[in-house]
Amino acid sequence: MDFLLLVVAGALIGAVSSMIGVGGGILMVPLLSFFYVSTTQEAVGTSLAAVVVTSISSSLHYARKNVIDYRLALVLMPSLTAGAWLGAWLTGFISSEGLSLLFGLLLLYPAVLMLLGREPKEAVSARQGGATSNAWHYVLQASAFGVVFGVASGFFGVGSGILMVPAMVLLLKVEMLQAVATSLLVMMPSALVGSIQHWFQHNLHAELMIPVALGIIVGTQVGPRIAIAISRVQLRRAFGVVLVYAALNMIWKGVAGWGG
Repeated sequence: MDFLLLVVAGALIGAVSSMIGVGGGILMVPLLSFFYVSTTQEAVGTSLAAVVVTSISSSLHYARKNVIDYRLALVLMPSLTAGAWLGAWLTGFISSEGLSLLFGLLLLYPAVLMLLGREPKEAVSARQGGATSNAWHYVLQASAFGVVFGVASGFFGVGSGILMVPAMVLLLKVEMLQAVATSLLVMMPSALVGSIQHWFQHNLHAELMIPVALGIIVGTQVGPRIAIAISRVQLRRAFGVVLVYAALNMIWKGVAGWGG
């Protein structure tokens, strides 16, 4: 019964995520934390493993459209992967309550954008120009971003795209669709490494991750078709309310846990 419920929940997460442009991790972590696992670290580790599956599915779609910047992906992958391992490792040095509080605060960012009727990747305007003239400066800058975004991904169990896409567009001057597609590709190895580290720290529940991931794969195929018939602005605003609720609950869980 739980397997079926998780598949359905995963499908809903995948559908909603594909309709409003957010990563499934910001929904998976609260879901798992509230109902299925005892610590936020376990929710983060299990969510990150599901991100591996969903990033593969999404990347195949964008690869067929030939919009991935493979050169930038090769620059980002090593630093992003190292950062994801570091972020996962760092969860061992914070209490479950502290991690819950930080995750709730992170959720407020996409929640506000949703309430405004926008999605994270629309918070910035696309800029043309590609790489800077100084190739080494570009590589160092991109690598530094990779470490930061990787740490956030491994630490919170979310896809790094929510932070990476705006930075790639604003600071690396990558075209919007390319930034989205490239961030999904580079997410694969970093999420995998972060998941392995969480596995060694006993934070990953494969029996929960598998049905959620299966559901998300189905949901991400259905979501865009549903979105055609719905006002995306109204949908995002409605979902913003849900995100605010989840964020406040995660924050309350962290604060109450410390108080107890």
